[in-house]
Amino acid sequence: MGPTVRVGIGTDVHAHGAPVPDATVVLGGVTIPCDAPLVGHSDADVVAHAIADAVLGAAALGDLGARFGVDDPALAGADSLGLLARVVADAREAGWDVGNVDVTVVALRPRIAPHRAAMRDRLAVVLGVDVDAVSVKATTTDGLGAVGRGEGVAAQAVCLLVARGDASPRE
Repeated sequence: MGPTVRVGIGTDVHAHGAPVPDATVVLGGVTIPCDAPLVGHSDADVVAHAIADAVLGAAALGDLGARFGVDDPALAGADSLGLLARVVADAREAGWDVGNVDVTVVALRPRIAPHRAAMRDRLAVVLGVDVDAVSVKATTTDGLGAVGRGEGVAAQAVCLLVARGDASPRE
């Protein structure tokens, strides 16, 4: 019998705020110039949030909103890679290691391609995997819906967790 594995899916969406000079967004832990910031209680990193929810789902450990609620003032402006690191640590404590992650960013802006390698590098470190186990893709909605009108950015992620060694994951 092969290794015990689980798969989780995560989704996140954040709206763009009003355009401001020198605005940036954070995606996959990378700060990217953009004409309008993303609005959120934390740094609004939809990539990190979607991956964290995928990890939590695969490990059956709840969801990001329940763990890091928007009503917690200590999390205002939080670094989402730090939140992701906490989620990965919780999954490890429960007997799971990240096998790989595949994330799709859905956005009209900013362009993802110039920042893809940096995102993969940052995410791989936090996830504790080789960079070739992290896929970051991007698409648009061809003008359909709020994201297609440039009103926000969405991300969907899939994560494979593998039971660690001889450890028996908690049920």
